Amino acid sequence: MTNEVRAFESRATEADLEELRARLAAARLPEAETVSRWEQGVPLSDLVDVVDYWRTEYDWRSFEERLDRIGQFRTTIDGLGIHFLHRRSARADATPLILTHGWPGSVAEFVDVIEELSDPKDAAAPAFHVVAPSLPGFGYSDRPATTGWGTEKIASAWVELMGRLGYGEFVAHGGDWGGNITTVLGGRFPAHVLGIHTTFAQGPPGLSMDGLTAAEREWTEQTRDFWGRRAAYAKQQATRPQTIGYSLVDSPVGLLAWILDKFAEWSDTEDSPFETISRDRVLDNVTLYWLTRTGASAARIYYESHDSLDPGLRVDVPSAITMYPRDIEKCPRPLAQERYRRIVRWRSPESGGHFPSLEVPGYFVKDLREGLAAVLAAGGR
Repeated sequence: MTNEVRAFESRATEADLEELRARLAAARLPEAETVSRWEQGVPLSDLVDVVDYWRTEYDWRSFEERLDRIGQFRTTIDGLGIHFLHRRSARADATPLILTHGWPGSVAEFVDVIEELSDPKDAAAPAFHVVAPSLPGFGYSDRPATTGWGTEKIASAWVELMGRLGYGEFVAHGGDWGGNITTVLGGRFPAHVLGIHTTFAQGPPGLSMDGLTAAEREWTEQTRDFWGRRAAYAKQQATRPQTIGYSLVDSPVGLLAWILDKFAEWSDTEDSPFETISRDRVLDNVTLYWLTRTGASAARIYYESHDSLDPGLRVDVPSAITMYPRDIEKCPRPLAQERYRRIVRWRSPESGGHFPSLEVPGYFVKDLREGLAAVLAAGGR
């Protein structure tokens, strides 16, 4: 049956792990940067430390076991194999929830929060049946062999996936590309989506800045600066993903540097991303890309969907939006509400960046619960 849902276990071969360690040991590195710290990218000394830890101490098997404990599955949608984590809550009152990651993330972003979301220690907290798919071309999902797997098609596939699991109605959360997809879910599929929680919001183009506060204007300036001066990676992946893909699939050090640069620049830290995110979790994510050879295929989501959010799309289901202070795009509420027309909860926390489930997992869980509780209360279903 093409719609069959199958249990899945991930097991890298020892040969693959030995080859990874050998490539790390034989890496050819450039000289140190000519400026202070991160101004030209990942500093040589930091990279050497992480590469040495990756080669000599990091334990991939513990991450494989973690995924298995949560529950891994695969199914085929529109001819493409989709991998997902699925943790069904023991609570009878649990609400189905789909979590969607972005780039350069993966399902590794959610492993520290899924269990608490599905079976909270506090009996008064809301519980969720949690589904966390790997985007097409990411992780253990298949790599598309043709174009077409953009955010609109992915959102449609997520509705199909949730239906196969018996979840005809559900709530959705996402950030980065996951926030974009969550926006499409809320806008295109209100019959299935009870409401959304997102750390990504984008108003329709061409809105006036008149009436914005000084802080809101600063948000728009910071976002404009990011896309104008710090988004070369996105232009590269949107136009020439195959070219950068050779480096990302062939060199573990190249892959690590490409991804670590974003974890550093986009997290709420003074210097190193490891101030808030463990080396193991970053390496879980990078090693997943490496072992599945998905550096190029994951980059292609930019080719498929960069700047493609429908200007006319409106989200009329209840929406909870959280703008973390060190995220790369921050949309002021007056602009966001031109697209998300039923914002029932808006938060701007004091700390956190682009990877809140890894940077501030306790706050992330609390905020997600409270946001989705507000969404469900407003929906009346």
